Amino acid sequence: MTPVSPAASNTASAIRVIVVDDQELVRSGLRRILRRRDGLEIVAECGDGSEVVAALEANPADVVVMDLRMRQVDGITATGLVRALPEAPPVLVLTTFDEDELVSGALRAGAAGFILKDSPAEELVMAVRSVALGDAWLDPAITGRVLATYRSAVALPASRAVEVSELTDRELEVLRGLASGWTNSEIAERLVISELTVKSHIGRIFAKLDLRDRAAAIVFAYDHGIVRPAI
Repeated sequence: MTPVSPAASNTASAIRVIVVDDQELVRSGLRRILRRRDGLEIVAECGDGSEVVAALEANPADVVVMDLRMRQVDGITATGLVRALPEAPPVLVLTTFDEDELVSGALRAGAAGFILKDSPAEELVMAVRSVALGDAWLDPAITGRVLATYRSAVALPASRAVEVSELTDRELEVLRGLASGWTNSEIAERLVISELTVKSHIGRIFAKLDLRDRAAAIVFAYDHGIVRPAI
């Protein structure tokens, strides 16, 4: 684990990020992208998933950017360890184009989203910000395949169809918005309701469908045909 120096950590309002990746070249690239001048601050770096819990204890963070393939503790296991912590920060997974099974495993472990490692810098910044603020981020380039893999690995109980029927028309609209990657403010604007109302709808959706977070809601929406991915 490599914490940043106290002198560098001087932007109280910045989104605090912990980077977990076993390749120094990748971490170096992320340092150039996730900059304080863009409202982001890397507060610690980990070379393996085994280091992330200690890093969080020493450096509270708003989001963890997590690689999947690491030598000792992989990204799926490390994501589960992070999400089991009290007041756990969300996890954004870094992936390559051919890691669908690993990404679906990270979603099951509680990751809030995933993004390809070769995505443009501005897209990565947007993804980190979105996840840190409580939204989900599913890279559209691989979402269809990842969800297909997720679907094949998770047995969906038949009762879920009944649960979907319990959603009101407005809750379905909000769920479609979530699955389309809209933020709360975007949902509010498009449905002409307040953000507070959107949050209330989301809370009821989570309760009715027994979902833990936005990423789970997105997966649920795709699995049940509420929205359809472009494959």
